[in-house]
Amino acid sequence: MKRQRKIVTQGDYLELDECLGKYSTVLLVAGNTLSRLKIGSYFDAIEKRLKIKIVRFGEFNPNPLYESVVKGVELFKKEHCEAIIAVGGGSAIDVAKCIKLYSNMNSSKNYLEQVVVPNDIELIAVPTTAGTGSEATRYAVIYYGGEKQSVSNYSCIPSTVLFDASLLKTLPEYQRKVTMLDALCHAIESFWSINSNTESKMYSYDAIRMIIKNKDVYLANEDIGNVAMMKAANIAGKAINITQTTAGHAMSYKLTSLYGIAHGHAVALCVSKLFRYMVDNTEKCMDSRGGEYLNMIFIKIAEAMECDSVQAAVDRFDGIVSGLGLEVPVPRIEDYNILKNSVNPIRLKNNPVKLDMETIDYLYHQILE
Repeated sequence: MKRQRKIVTQGDYLELDECLGKYSTVLLVAGNTLSRLKIGSYFDAIEKRLKIKIVRFGEFNPNPLYESVVKGVELFKKEHCEAIIAVGGGSAIDVAKCIKLYSNMNSSKNYLEQVVVPNDIELIAVPTTAGTGSEATRYAVIYYGGEKQSVSNYSCIPSTVLFDASLLKTLPEYQRKVTMLDALCHAIESFWSINSNTESKMYSYDAIRMIIKNKDVYLANEDIGNVAMMKAANIAGKAINITQTTAGHAMSYKLTSLYGIAHGHAVALCVSKLFRYMVDNTEKCMDSRGGEYLNMIFIKIAEAMECDSVQAAVDRFDGIVSGLGLEVPVPRIEDYNILKNSVNPIRLKNNPVKLDMETIDYLYHQILE
């Protein structure tokens, strides 16, 4: 895998000229907010300035559908695009990843049922949120038939990432909150994942510390906080790229589709109750490194969160989530069966504490109490 190039800027996008100038036609994957961002003007001007045709694609939702990706692939091929640039949050970047992966596959068959064929199409990412870390991972999430689908291949990792913290200035307050929570959950889940290693734990520790230290200035929309949160989200993404996520994410996806809340919102609600349950049930440890090792990991998480005990860390996480004023969805009685049956058992295998269906049902009742 090639080393990812990182460009750090404060509103000057001329380094993108070097990336895009070698192409005649580029697919731009971005949502409606692009026109309100300074980088939107860059793309308006580059067509005349460098004679590059910018083909725009924005037909996707915050929780992107498979059908949207198919439309993107069709447009990519129809316009004979040579490269892809994604500007946006995790949804835009995930859609662009899938367009890249599927662009040289058999369009007469469902792409999700085919073996991914890696390609050398350049993908450039410009994240406009500080949370998903999608620009650093081999994963993309799309929805097919109402169900979350996880797409994974190393070749979809963007070759170049442009970080511009000024793009966070216009981020809506809700998105500011939930993307931060997503980054924090990535770092915590990766830390306790049974797939963790020395490198991933270093990323997790650094990301948690950076998020906790800069949380308030980031939420206040100060430049120093925006820069730090972008870095933290990227580092957390590196951790997840090694370990994958655990039960917190596995349990969150149906909350997102069922109640229409943001991904980071749903994940934080799940991790809040999962964290406390796991700390209280380490005797159910499934990590081959043992319960004593898992207790040590919880201590390291507490240390990264600047807490003097594991219980204090659990309470602090709860306090962060509740302090942001995020609503808890009101469930129907039948929702609990829908939720517990939606959880991917494969993703649960990454979780260090065993969770059976009865426990998952219990946790959903705690989450939606």
